[in-house]
Amino acid sequence: MKTRMIRINDEIARVAAEVIRSEMSDPRIGSVVSVLRAETTSDLKHCKVFVSVLGETDTQQDTMTALGKAAGFVRKRIAEIINLRQTPEIKFVFDDSIEHGMRMRKLIEEVNSQS
Repeated sequence: MKTRMIRINDEIARVAAEVIRSEMSDPRIGSVVSVLRAETTSDLKHCKVFVSVLGETDTQQDTMTALGKAAGFVRKRIAEIINLRQTPEIKFVFDDSIEHGMRMRKLIEEVNSQS
């Protein structure tokens, strides 16, 4: 069962990324949006899709607002592409781990260049 959930989560993340990249035309969605992972509940009723948005804080907030409004569209496309008995409700969650990693790398490089 655990392997099935991993496959479902990976497939939902892949399809959500494809839909955001190629099918959404909302100008509020920033150009650098990455779907990092998806976490679906075991009953397949809810799914959190973790996304990273690089850019200014305003761009990040606008993108998250637009994704929240488009969750129904993304869910519909996931239902059409993935054959699941029940397609979960999609909730987009902001994840700044990539941005945090970039900041840490920059700090490490600064420390290394000073020594």
